[in-house]
Amino acid sequence: MWRGGRFLPDGLLSEGATGSRAHPLFRMFVRWVRRPLLAVARLWRRNIQLRVVTATLLMSLAVVLLLGLVVIGQVSNGLLDAKQQAARSQAAGGFAVAEQLADDAADDAASGGAGNVRGGRQDTGTWLNDLVTQLASGGQGVYYLVALSSEEGPDTFGTDEGSGSHGPRASFDLKPEESVSPQLREALDESPDTYEQYGTIVLEGGRTEAALVIGKRLNDPNGDPYQLYYLFPFQQEEKSLSLVKGTLATAGVFVVVLLGAIAWLVVRQVVTPVRMAARISERLAAGRLQERMKVSGEDDIARLGEAFNKMAKNLQTKIQQLEELSRMQRRFVSDVSHELRTPLTTVRMAADVIHEARDEFDPVTARSAELLLGQLDRFESLLADLLEISRFDAKAAALEADPVDVRDVVRRVLEGAEPLAERKGSRFLVHGDERPVVAEADARRIERVLRNLVVNAVEHGEGRDIVVRLASGDGAVAVAVRDYGVGLKPGEANRVFNRFWRADPARARTTGGTGLGLSIAVEDARLHGGWLQAWGEPGGGSQFRLTIPRIAGEPLRGSPIPLEPADSRRRREAARAPSGGAHASVPHPAPSSGAVREPHRSPGVAAAPPGKSGAAGSGQGGSGGPGSGESEARSRTATEPEEEQGGHGDRQGD
Repeated sequence: MWRGGRFLPDGLLSEGATGSRAHPLFRMFVRWVRRPLLAVARLWRRNIQLRVVTATLLMSLAVVLLLGLVVIGQVSNGLLDAKQQAARSQAAGGFAVAEQLADDAADDAASGGAGNVRGGRQDTGTWLNDLVTQLASGGQGVYYLVALSSEEGPDTFGTDEGSGSHGPRASFDLKPEESVSPQLREALDESPDTYEQYGTIVLEGGRTEAALVIGKRLNDPNGDPYQLYYLFPFQQEEKSLSLVKGTLATAGVFVVVLLGAIAWLVVRQVVTPVRMAARISERLAAGRLQERMKVSGEDDIARLGEAFNKMAKNLQTKIQQLEELSRMQRRFVSDVSHELRTPLTTVRMAADVIHEARDEFDPVTARSAELLLGQLDRFESLLADLLEISRFDAKAAALEADPVDVRDVVRRVLEGAEPLAERKGSRFLVHGDERPVVAEADARRIERVLRNLVVNAVEHGEGRDIVVRLASGDGAVAVAVRDYGVGLKPGEANRVFNRFWRADPARARTTGGTGLGLSIAVEDARLHGGWLQAWGEPGGGSQFRLTIPRIAGEPLRGSPIPLEPADSRRRREAARAPSGGAHASVPHPAPSSGAVREPHRSPGVAAAPPGKSGAAGSGQGGSGGPGSGESEARSRTATEPEEEQGGHGDRQGD
């Protein structure tokens, strides 16, 4: 810190001082200063009353200062003008008296009646002393008198034979030569006119005062010129101006404080109802629909409160109606599902008997028996899904989480879907199953989710490979199912999770799905605190990614598998390459049956936030291209960056 007699020789600020290379002391100082400033800035942004009152105070202060300057200027000019008029009048009278006294003294000398006459000349020293004393007798504290020699006459007042004192004369304790400027003395020597000048008078003891100096060149009884000055100090005017300034400052402070208080009261009357409305809105948003504003008076604020209360009442009524309708719908689905189980059991028993005896029927009847049994299977599956959906709607679904190796769940799902893959000509490629992928999860629900994803991928993969990827990291476990089928059109990812939605209603459903499977899958993922997300693009296939926390109840911060597949990113980068050549599609191995394990490839890590969950609906994706999850499918362009997207859309495979 201390070296060579210098404190911090490298300086507190260096290159990149605002970054990691800044000196620790400087960073500490910045944090120390920034903390209260951030608090003040936050208060300034959040408090409209503070902003209005502060703005009112600043504008009031500016107006008071401006008015104060104008008033002080006017008062100062008025005092100065009055001082000038009085000074000129007083000086003119004094100069006239001096001239008259000089003439009288000269007449007395000529008649021989004066006692101060020697050799035919008047003793001007005594005469000037008497003159200064006489003229200054009534002006103590109002003006000073100074008599100085003129360059046009003798160097001293009085004659060589006279007894008059040499040098300048002044009234009271004034220093005459220091109080009159040389420029003014020269002006009087050159012209007999009256001159005035603002200057500074110097008193005994070194005190100084601003003053107005008025001078004129006159003649003594002997006819010799001399200079007579009146010096009018501004002491009284300065006191008066100081009093005015103090009065204005006091009044200004009072006015500013008064205006600030008035602004605070006025703004408070307006802001208080607004704050009350904000608090009531927050309570309404929290579900406390009975909250209302207090209304008093009949002014605009009162009308606003009445309108707000009316709106809140209408919202409460509509929400209650919707809640009642939703309860009725859930009750209806639940009741119908339960009521249908008994007749369905009877029909199932009869259909089994007919199906067992189909060999005894003619071909048409035998085929009808087979169709009857297949549709009964689908009906039972639909009924089971309806019951499961009703449990989710009623918030009655419970999570039974245990440590599960997701690899075992994936193997069971692939084994169950292998016959369908053989019929479609697809094969399964598994990545990332070399190491255990363990998470606290409900194995039955995870298996149901993956079964929907895998069956959907097989149905819409158009006989190409289905890639299943597993990964864990950052407190999460993810399984991604990738197909290379028709993909998803723009906007379909937002609808694919709606219940009973199908991308192409005209397309046959070979697996007999109910249209609710992926809606249930989304709810299963949400029950785990996880995400079910989708990516897809027309003609480029799709990828569905299930992400759940490794430990039940922990929040998710990201997924260890990117939502957009690596091959899609490579195609997009190749399309942007300068060569501009056509990029060949990713080759797919020849179709074969069974599950094939390829060498493990480390997936990229996407630290995107969780997608915004949409309406839990299950869409029939049997014909709509793969895409399932809480994110929007790859209906965006290939140049868009990968991101976690928020819509829930499920394709139904079961």
